[in-house]
Amino acid sequence: LTSIGSRMGASERAFVLAISAGSVLAYALVLAHRRRRSCRPSGRALASGGISCRFANAVTAVRGKLTQKANEYKQLIAKGQGGHLPFAKVVECNIGNPQALGQKPLTFVRQVLALMDYPELLDRPEAAALFPADVLVRARTLLENLPGGLGAYSESAGALYVREAAARFITERDGHPTSCSEIFLTDGASEAVKIALQLAIRDENDAILVPIPQYPLYSGSINLFGGSLVGYYLDEQQNWALSAKEVQRALEAARKAGKCVRALVVINPGNPTGNTLSLEDQVEIARLCAREHIVLLADEVYQANLYCQEKPFISFKKVVCDLGEEVTELELFSFHSVSKGFLGECGRRGGDVEGHK
Repeated sequence: LTSIGSRMGASERAFVLAISAGSVLAYALVLAHRRRRSCRPSGRALASGGISCRFANAVTAVRGKLTQKANEYKQLIAKGQGGHLPFAKVVECNIGNPQALGQKPLTFVRQVLALMDYPELLDRPEAAALFPADVLVRARTLLENLPGGLGAYSESAGALYVREAAARFITERDGHPTSCSEIFLTDGASEAVKIALQLAIRDENDAILVPIPQYPLYSGSINLFGGSLVGYYLDEQQNWALSAKEVQRALEAARKAGKCVRALVVINPGNPTGNTLSLEDQVEIARLCAREHIVLLADEVYQANLYCQEKPFISFKKVVCDLGEEVTELELFSFHSVSKGFLGECGRRGGDVEGHK
């Protein structure tokens, strides 16, 4: 071809190049046509074409193979076919589910919910005999402040009256003012966490720092949203303490690998470790996030599950507000839930997230 080209004139070479370019274009069009044809499933779309790899990778160990096996054992025992098993009962410890383990719901809460689900009971003569006076007052107050009751859509951020109550709780807890405009109600804290992760993750180059051991909500959600998980290790020898040095190590390693670290997850009190962070460690973490411009995601749903007076719970909101101008660049999301603590209402699905700065 080289020798032939050398004997061609300029016009002939231009003609040959045009033909070649046209051939390449035609070949590309054929490939595109074939691709369009292949996009039409030969059978059922999901069965033949597969499912999203992000969805397939969004596994959660707390409901994985071990749980499925435990459910099989429970069914065998329930049917009287578990005589060959070395146990007569399955105790589920894979997830924080208090009422499934025998924790009784608060009577006051359930009575108020009963009246809100069926408001006509409030007008019955026997209501005063069936329900305590404070329950009747609370149910009437809530119904007056929730237009349409429990069956109606609320504002996008959640019912204003409830958000105002949440703001009062946070203000009393931390000693710093909180605005209800910074609070969003969700159907469980898990949904709030997912929203925050979606805000932070733009593509696979974005990374989230997550404690190891962790609650699988984070690994599964990060996979689902197309991000990358970077683990930092809690110190088992120090009662699962969190070290700012270890977080800094993980951060630098992720950046060296080309990842853009967008957020740091801190679970306090720990899940599954049960540790409560010291104030000193929390201060160092807040400073690190402010310095490195990383969003702090504070999972604090177990804040009422405390069994050691020497290690009280301190919210990251309080830590950040106490530090003041020193961490003015810090962006913080704090999560809470009715699923844990003394309520344990996992099935009722109630949670909130407060966004600070």
